[in-house]
Amino acid sequence: MPYRTFVDTAAIEWQVWDVVPRLSERRSGEVSDRRVEVVPISFADRRAKPRRVTQARKAFLRGTYAQGWLCFDSSREKRRLTPIPGDWTTCSEELLEVYSRHAKPVAAPYRSFSFSDDESMAEAG
Repeated sequence: MPYRTFVDTAAIEWQVWDVVPRLSERRSGEVSDRRVEVVPISFADRRAKPRRVTQARKAFLRGTYAQGWLCFDSSREKRRLTPIPGDWTTCSEELLEVYSRHAKPVAAPYRSFSFSDDESMAEAG
């Protein structure tokens, strides 16, 4: 996974890397059951419980995200650019900044902050 850093014209430091999903995540998700015909088993199933033990859902990436994206991360925000430009690992920092401007912002995860009693008392007073 290639990785770069650069400082843009607003003096913000960015980290940039590519995200390329595994082949299993690239499926379109439109057809989940590819069997042609379901044939019942002629003998009793002796299994006591299902053999699948994973409980995680598979993620299916659609559109241009299925081929991967560039992740731009700074202390202020995160952005994604798709499709991945072929020259991003060797281009100038100026062009990398242009790519970052074309990237779509990613919603920040919810974060809760708690203040100690001393800090909240000082702010209230």
